[in-house]
Amino acid sequence: MPRPPKSRKVSFLPNLTYFKPAGVPLKELEEESLRFEELEAIRLKDLLAFEQKACAERMGISRPTFHRIISSARKKLSRALVEGKAIRIEGGNYKLITDHLRCSECDYTISPDPEKSIHEQGIISGNITGKIKFKCNKCNSRILTDKRHRNGHRGKKGFR
Repeated sequence: MPRPPKSRKVSFLPNLTYFKPAGVPLKELEEESLRFEELEAIRLKDLLAFEQKACAERMGISRPTFHRIISSARKKLSRALVEGKAIRIEGGNYKLITDHLRCSECDYTISPDPEKSIHEQGIISGNITGKIKFKCNKCNSRILTDKRHRNGHRGKKGFR
């Protein structure tokens, strides 16, 4: 019996999880599903331009596993763009690891245990539609921002 796959470490979740071609009704579109760990691989390698070894280390996986994940992500994105499909970002086998959340309501900084995902710590929850909800442990607000990007920089809108 094969061992269960390790959870991949993900340190970013997008505010938007659905993209579709303009001018095409949603009911007429096929979807391509991109997992959160695939998005993280694309972000680390293609957007932040890290070396593959550094990407794999940040995600807590081997280089061959990272290569399989990023190859899968690139294939899905290419297929969606070329064939005019919608892209849904959802699911996967990941742990959200972050220490960069700040409540916009009470300014409380959320400092999760770096050894556990924020799922396990009750900082994040999902609902039936797949939307991710962050919550402040102090005031239960649903508006959290990335504390690394203050004063008009990226992350201003926050997570809802």
